[in-house]
Amino acid sequence: MAESLTIPTTFSKEEKYKTLLPQFKALIGGETDVIANFANISAALKQAFYFFWVGFYIVKRDELVLGPFQGTIACTRIKYGKGVCGTAWKEKRVVIVPDVNEFPGHIACDALSQSEIVIPLFYKDEVIAVLDVDSELLDHFDQIDATYLQQVVNLLEASLSEA
Repeated sequence: MAESLTIPTTFSKEEKYKTLLPQFKALIGGETDVIANFANISAALKQAFYFFWVGFYIVKRDELVLGPFQGTIACTRIKYGKGVCGTAWKEKRVVIVPDVNEFPGHIACDALSQSEIVIPLFYKDEVIAVLDVDSELLDHFDQIDATYLQQVVNLLEASLSEA
């Protein structure tokens, strides 16, 4: 298990993700508890990229329930298909929102959040959680974030298969 991250400060965003992915793998390697892994990945992403808010919502029946996160107080429950997180769950796809104020039905957990990316996490072809990342900057997330945050989620999905 990794005890700390080596975070390159002068790298491009893509180089930073590439450097951190093996560290994230080591961080959750051998740990079978999904909550522990969600907690450490949330902390690692927040520490590495200074995101405004990063965390997980876990599918429980017909809603997403707040899981481990780093950031300000968050909405506790989100209905299926509602907001950015519920949309990513329903549509089973990554959702990037450059300006949350323009997203129909956006759920404003914190008014300082301006852009968002949500990546669904699958187990046996069903969405079981979503990784939600918010920024206080408009248009913060792009295809680089989508590609590498999907790889982070893939690491978590692989850890579920090993449990």
